[in-house]
Amino acid sequence: MTTPPDDRTFRREMATAYRSGWHFIDLVTAIPHPGDSLMVTLVGEPVVIVRDDDEDIRAYRCLRRPRGAPQPVRCAVRYGMVFVNLDQRDHQVIDKRKREADRQAVERQTAAADSLAATPRSA
Repeated sequence: MTTPPDDRTFRREMATAYRSGWHFIDLVTAIPHPGDSLMVTLVGEPVVIVRDDDEDIRAYRCLRRPRGAPQPVRCAVRYGMVFVNLDQRDHQVIDKRKREADRQAVERQTAAADSLAATPRSA
């Protein structure tokens, strides 16, 4: 029995079960040189994997909107394999944690600078 792609249950299952988590794309050797790219369709979304001039591998979701800029997607290379995570909830959680950690680091630096501030000497 097949489920038509416009079925709400099918779309919900795809979003929860397959979109979340890391997905294997290909080996790093598939894009060996700077400027090389690889186009894949992952969970019904076109994704471009690119090796940039700094030899880093990056992934972008291709938007279907006119004049839409490619949206960065989390990408990781482990053991010579490229993995991609399309789940936006992970991006938001990590962004929140990073902002909180940055805020705490600034507060610690400010507190340390305040404790080391020179006190004026009386003449």
